[in-house]
Amino acid sequence: MPASTTAPAATPSARRRPLAWTLKDLVLLVVLGVVFGFLYWALVQAWTGAAILFGDLTQHVLLGGWLLAAPVAIAIIRRPLAGLLAEVLAAVIEVIFLGSPVGPTLLLAAALQGLGSELPFALTRYRRYGWLVYAFSGLLGAALVFFYSAFRSGWYGTDLLTIRLIVQLISGVLIGGLLAKVIVDALARTGVVDNFAIGRDLSRAR
Repeated sequence: MPASTTAPAATPSARRRPLAWTLKDLVLLVVLGVVFGFLYWALVQAWTGAAILFGDLTQHVLLGGWLLAAPVAIAIIRRPLAGLLAEVLAAVIEVIFLGSPVGPTLLLAAALQGLGSELPFALTRYRRYGWLVYAFSGLLGAALVFFYSAFRSGWYGTDLLTIRLIVQLISGVLIGGLLAKVIVDALARTGVVDNFAIGRDLSRAR
């Protein structure tokens, strides 16, 4: 009887779904949450200072800064919910450990930011990481959290509602989207993320 030409059955590790989380992914997610938690706490101070020095409207230019954790985490880890979890973890650090004056309501805002920022990547099945996807990430993250912030802050019915929305959307695209890509590309060039999904994908593309 001739030898079988059937390929051997895949091992459990080979059958592992490409989007499955690993321990190092989770560790990196926590690290990113801590790093961005400190950054977000600093942004709160800048937000308050901008309002005092230059007026209420100027602070909205900074909104995109609170959207950075999600696209950075997604681009490096490339796993479902990475963006949402990174934003919520950063908010937990900001509120519980750093005593952010915003308080626990920030956790809901973070979840909305993470959800909006992650959606464009999810729609590509976490396979596209071009400038346009990052731009839409920042745009949707800013849009989704704006309507919650407007309700919580009493902006509805005010003359500056539309201007606030426009400023926050622009900030979301430029800072929360395009700047995030610049950060991710810079990290990729250093090689520090080679052992994560982004490194493997970049190696295949070369």
